[in-house]
Amino acid sequence: MPQTLENALHQLQLSRACRFSPAQLAELSRHCGLAGDALALALLEQARRLARVPVSDFRVGALAVAGSGHWYLGANLEFAGLPLNHSLHAEQSAIGHAALCGETLIARVVVTASPCGHCRQFMHELNQPELTIVLPERSQRLEELLPNAFGPRDLGMSEGMLTPAPAGLDCDSQDPLVRAALAEANASYAPYSHNRAGVALLLNDGRVCRGRYLENAAFNPSLSPMQLALSQLLLQGATPADICRAVMVESAAGISQHATAAQTLASLSPVPLYSLVI
Repeated sequence: MPQTLENALHQLQLSRACRFSPAQLAELSRHCGLAGDALALALLEQARRLARVPVSDFRVGALAVAGSGHWYLGANLEFAGLPLNHSLHAEQSAIGHAALCGETLIARVVVTASPCGHCRQFMHELNQPELTIVLPERSQRLEELLPNAFGPRDLGMSEGMLTPAPAGLDCDSQDPLVRAALAEANASYAPYSHNRAGVALLLNDGRVCRGRYLENAAFNPSLSPMQLALSQLLLQGATPADICRAVMVESAAGISQHATAAQTLASLSPVPLYSLVI
């Protein structure tokens, strides 16, 4: 990271930020002299520092530029002892981060390394006519990186993962953590399995890290709610040791998130997963 940007982040108290507003970006630009893609690429180092990679030791940082003008960081996350398909890619982390904040459009995804096929397929689920991928050496449209792609339109879907029709799941519980997980389940995107699912992790300091299910037409690149919640945990500067409660709410469907979510959580924390099926 350029020293001028490092200094600006420290001066503006943004050295641990994982989300940047347009006003904050303008201030950063004024202090360090970088703007646009140059600033985004420089900020990737802040994302890379948040990666947890006990398997590959290969840190990847990503940044999603949303239609609102906010920028969202993401980092890859791996789980020691679990199969590799449990891993969360940096691009998924950044886009999931934006989804949790209510964004409905991603204009650009900035990343430290060329997206793998898994991530290209995941980003295709945004179902947007134009999406630019910015790399240190070049910028390309997603359609150039994934020609003749199979996606939601091939399965008759007009919506994308950031614009799902809200669900109407409800339960009797007034437990705030259950209600938080329920809200994420209702906001999740599961047009193929119809298994709406959300996770809420309560930390010792009172913060709540949320995750929602984001499904994919190719199935395997789907992002589980536990993966996204644990990604939020790391992006917010917390550790698995900070978790004191964990809740998942999901709809009854042909599939269930519970076994995978419980296994993923157990690899990092002894806290049991409370699961509610509606």
